Amino acid sequence: MKRFLMCASLLAFTASAFAQQKPVASPAQTATGTIGGQSVTIKYSSPGVKGREGQLFGKDGRISHDPHYPVWRAGANSATTLHTDANLTIGNISVPKGDYTLFVDISDPDNWSLIVNKKTGEWGLAYDGTQDLGKTPMTMSKPSAMVENLVWSITGNTITLSWEDDSASVSVSAH
Repeated sequence: MKRFLMCASLLAFTASAFAQQKPVASPAQTATGTIGGQSVTIKYSSPGVKGREGQLFGKDGRISHDPHYPVWRAGANSATTLHTDANLTIGNISVPKGDYTLFVDISDPDNWSLIVNKKTGEWGLAYDGTQDLGKTPMTMSKPSAMVENLVWSITGNTITLSWEDDSASVSVSAH
């Protein structure tokens, strides 16, 4: 009987603990693609707009309160990472196969730049510009509808970041 009560208590505690878990505010996501026959992966956390449309970007937007503004972590939580099994050219940056952190310079709201940084494994706000492999312009566009949750995608020979009312793309090729 004692064993039964202990098991029942443990089961009730476990069920209660799982029932109280809230959904993750910015869930982990992965974008994968094949460039030149080799795998390319971007791992990021995807924040939502959550009713803040028109309040995220710009000089007084919420992102402007980040400590490294106008360099943005382009995601939430841990830094957005890029892993490539091939040597790539991203925009005008030569990127050897390996692991990197991605940031975006949003100082000009109409002309973003992708930053590929050599330092990995840090929290998203820990930007160190001395570790930049390079910086390249992105092509800006407006999505057909507001993008609620931040999305990185790798399609064909393009890497795209979309969130809120902005979409920024850069060409990528293997060499």
